[in-house]
Amino acid sequence: MYKIRPVSFVLSCPNCGTREVTDFGYGGEVSVRPASRPDRRALNEYNYFRRNVAGVQREWWFHRSGCRAWFVAERDTTTNEVKFTALPGAADEPQTSGAGGATAGGQGVAT
Repeated sequence: MYKIRPVSFVLSCPNCGTREVTDFGYGGEVSVRPASRPDRRALNEYNYFRRNVAGVQREWWFHRSGCRAWFVAERDTTTNEVKFTALPGAADEPQTSGAGGATAGGQGVAT
């Protein structure tokens, strides 16, 4: 037969601590904003095209059932293992470890 993988996971909010993922809203992957006055093509690419990697990527999350803060999480999309979470200004250095307990350094944050 086939193996069914669990879909749910836990996230660690930098303000409130570890919670079930259903307490949060997914805000999309972290991407670089276009120049101050982008042309239509650059704006369209920013709004609609994402890398959508099968592996580790940085993502925006919103704690909708808690402190209502936006934060950045680094998550493996194939296993849902959360590497770290951090507030936007401190996303270069991990503040809290995710469900797997591992932490990883960052590569800078864009929006």
